Amino acid sequence: MIVRLLIFVAVLALPGAASAQEPFALSRGQSVYVPVYSEVLHGDLDRQGKPARQPLSALVSVRNTDARSALRVTSARYYDSNGKMLREFVTAPRTVPPLGALDLFIERRESEGGSGASFLIKWQADAAINPPFVEAVHIDLHSLRPLSFTTFGRPVLGQD
Repeated sequence: MIVRLLIFVAVLALPGAASAQEPFALSRGQSVYVPVYSEVLHGDLDRQGKPARQPLSALVSVRNTDARSALRVTSARYYDSNGKMLREFVTAPRTVPPLGALDLFIERRESEGGSGASFLIKWQADAAINPPFVEAVHIDLHSLRPLSFTTFGRPVLGQD
């Protein structure tokens, strides 16, 4: 028990260990990659060698974490598992006020995205601000075993 505790403490002390308190660098804009699951594969393989598929709805939320300045979402492209763009959700720049949010919704019945779907969201600001927090909440309440989980966006370079 003591050995496990010491290993845990040693891992936390490693240089570069992630912290919930770690500040983000201010930015005037980024491209953010967000994994989205319009379905999850589960269970055993059937006679054709394929797993069961569970459709999910997904709510992608772009949350402005800056208390003083607005940001603009200039693009929110939805891609399928093969990297094919399915839809542009933001056809004109959308302003997100300080501490506001922009929600993008994928219906449960949408099956084109697949288990490897994603969003590439581009945002800009007039001055350097706290970058937005971007997450996707995946939900299915229609089955006997309700399912809900989140995924988080991460900035990517070279997508401008």
